Amino acid sequence: MPPFGLLPMRAWASLFSQVLRPSGLVCIREVHFHSQVSEAVLTSQLKPHQEKSNFIIKTPKGTRDLSPQQMVVREKILDMVVGCFKRHGAKRLDTPAFELKEMLTEKYGEDSGLIYDLKDQGGELLSLRYDLTVPFARYLAMYKVKKMKRYQVGKVWRRESPTIVQGRYREFCQCDFDIAGQFDPMIPDAECLKIMCEILSGLQLGDFLIKVNDRRILDGMLAVCGVPESKFHAICSSIDKLDKISWNDVRHEMVAKKGLAPEVADRIGDYVQCHGGVSLVEEMFQDSRLSQNKQALEGLGDLKLLFEYLTLFGIAEKISFDLSLARGLDYYTGVIYEAVLLQTPAQAEESFNVGSVAAGGRYDGLVGMFDPRGHKVPCVGLSIGVERIFAIVEQRMKTSGQKIRTTETQVFVATPQKNFLHERLKLISELWDAGIKAELLYKNNPKLLTQLHYCEQMGIPLVVIIGEQELKEGVIKLRSVASREEVAIKREYLVAEIQKTLSES
Repeated sequence: MPPFGLLPMRAWASLFSQVLRPSGLVCIREVHFHSQVSEAVLTSQLKPHQEKSNFIIKTPKGTRDLSPQQMVVREKILDMVVGCFKRHGAKRLDTPAFELKEMLTEKYGEDSGLIYDLKDQGGELLSLRYDLTVPFARYLAMYKVKKMKRYQVGKVWRRESPTIVQGRYREFCQCDFDIAGQFDPMIPDAECLKIMCEILSGLQLGDFLIKVNDRRILDGMLAVCGVPESKFHAICSSIDKLDKISWNDVRHEMVAKKGLAPEVADRIGDYVQCHGGVSLVEEMFQDSRLSQNKQALEGLGDLKLLFEYLTLFGIAEKISFDLSLARGLDYYTGVIYEAVLLQTPAQAEESFNVGSVAAGGRYDGLVGMFDPRGHKVPCVGLSIGVERIFAIVEQRMKTSGQKIRTTETQVFVATPQKNFLHERLKLISELWDAGIKAELLYKNNPKLLTQLHYCEQMGIPLVVIIGEQELKEGVIKLRSVASREEVAIKREYLVAEIQKTLSES
């Protein structure tokens, strides 16, 4: 046991509080045990630092830090997205980052294996949320909400292989907009597609196309092609890969891995390679096989109505009826959609493919899965792929060499003289109290040139300068960093003059 002086007093107090009994007796075995523990703690504290030489500081796979420059870009994108959601009358909602594991299971089909389970801490079995849709459905059922137009921005987690360059991560942000409630057909669905168009146009990402399909058409197509109902989800999952791999590869997966008859796969191929506008919807109404399936006819009827509303919204030319669109998530029941960017050959060479940048659909049965009595609340919504959009914007900014301001400082408080810290502090306090964003250097006697260089470096537009002469005359010099012009302003009018200058710039 080490000498008394080597142990902190707190450790000795803990030791004696544990070994002293009410009778005043001391348990020698416990003293010996605690002395061994104290020795182990002391030894670990004295271990040489070289043992940490193999330790690598890094973020976990599929995650990343965001620099101040990146956060500025991200906030602009989020502000634009959220502004659109608010313009359409949505209320903001938030839900926990983790849910009871049983709330998330059996909601995502094959993707359920990508859910992050948390280590059991001797209580509830928990999992990190996979998306924002299932927690929203749980919220509606839990609080018995029958109608709601909501948006939510938050992080979600998926245990998949990340592709950082394409904006795919294990931890990422989702921006969701959903309309819950019983309404007339296709009106909320059309608004969701209108929102998607507004956001993608507003972000100026280039030309885009929104692919639309219906799970009822998809299921009807599989049925008339001869796919056993037990294989519907598995085959949908294969079709969903058509935006990443060729039809031949998808066909091989269906036949070789999922046991589908080759002739059935070929019939599916005849359909999933079709895409077009409302004319294709009319064509499918006349299809000898699909027209015999009640489910498919219902879906086609809704799509025809949807295109009517999209035409009134002026966005029909941005929408394509695409029979290959499957959307792998199990909870979709009706219309589904996915937005992709259209690249020119030149853009394709200098950029990269990020896949879909927004997606969504109708899920009328999900809320009922949480309700003890199975009461359904029809829902339709969309999710904006912020990370993928951010990856595109970030790449373009690197290419253009665009400089980003990381602060919103409007005014810098400077002095050309020594021993003017107190005056600078009084002056900046006035500006802060007036709601002006202002900064100063944390030095008693900074050089004027250093202060002006800081303003240029940080993109601060205005400088207020106070010195002995200004103090004597009761004025403050207001300097434009860009033009380097200076004007003397009476101290009592300074705030008003700054606010006027800022409003004109």
